[in-house]
Amino acid sequence: MLALLVAQNIAFYVIAALMVFGAIRVVTCTNLVHAALWLVLVLSGMAAQYILLAAEFVAVTQVLVYIGAIVVLFLFGIMLTRAGTGLDGGLDNPRPAKITAGVIGVGLLGVLGYALWDGWKDQEFGPIAVQRTAQVSDSIFSTFLIPFWVISVLLLVALIGAIVLVRRD
Repeated sequence: MLALLVAQNIAFYVIAALMVFGAIRVVTCTNLVHAALWLVLVLSGMAAQYILLAAEFVAVTQVLVYIGAIVVLFLFGIMLTRAGTGLDGGLDNPRPAKITAGVIGVGLLGVLGYALWDGWKDQEFGPIAVQRTAQVSDSIFSTFLIPFWVISVLLLVALIGAIVLVRRD
């Protein structure tokens, strides 16, 4: 059991490191299409983390909804609106703004880390209660049915809106 726990911890840290690298590349990449593809790495890492937590249904949903639909919608939006995909000199922030953004980001990371440490320092964690797929599906299609439909309609409207904006006829 201990060897499995160590392997899970190693897998968690490797996947988390890949996700952090991908997230940094999403915001630093100068090409929008490449940034969307780096986002696929981050979302795939999230699905892998769900698998480590034994939440296979949530992992498959993550892949289908976020990678299969949302990222594809982003790519359609980028390609259909003919947005610039390369570096535009007029849109780049000056160096002092980048330094200020970095300082603010590190400060927020410190505040978040302290808040998590302070809130959970005395907490002892036990076994994880795993919710089965049937329970998750019952929750989605009974309690959260209306929000599920609203999100579906919103995605459909966004796709139709992108087509209308591109089509000039």
